[in-house]
Amino acid sequence: MNEKIKMVVFVLLLGSVLTAALVAVNDFTEPYVKKNRLAKLRKSVLEALGFEFTTERIDQVFQAGVKTTTRDSKDFYVTKNGNLAFVFSGSGLWGEIEGVLCVKNDLETIEAVTIFKQNETPGLGARIAESKFLERFKNKKLLPELLILPPGKATGDNQIDGITGATLSCKALERILNSEAKKYLALYREK
Repeated sequence: MNEKIKMVVFVLLLGSVLTAALVAVNDFTEPYVKKNRLAKLRKSVLEALGFEFTTERIDQVFQAGVKTTTRDSKDFYVTKNGNLAFVFSGSGLWGEIEGVLCVKNDLETIEAVTIFKQNETPGLGARIAESKFLERFKNKKLLPELLILPPGKATGDNQIDGITGATLSCKALERILNSEAKKYLALYREK
């Protein structure tokens, strides 16, 4: 019986020490994690808005060229020429897809799309984050709605050729972009 009590006390002490260590590590790393998230976000926004920058100058370029506006707890990033960017997110085939959508000042023509988080199938659906695919969005129209079609089928101003073998990831991205654009642009137009 005495051995069991010692074991329980040992486990409780060890658990308390390890919990305290985890809390301390979390408290220590939290500012660095926040700083890295902000840098990643700003990098994606600057890329979508077409800014040239180096890693060391992300903050300076962002502060000099981008105005942040918040409406209903949603952030909008606006350039001097009126281009608008916002972060989009939604469920992909295997997990969350997050990125930045930038539209020109007419609020219906896509300037750029960047993706900074996705969990799609490597070599297939994950190709939605490749620059070769994302370049296809430039100058495409969001209205009446953006369509990602099978490769070689896109002909309209609002149509983009998808990726062979990644139909479900492309359709998920299409759904996310249309839904988020509709929501964000309606909110932005409310003045």
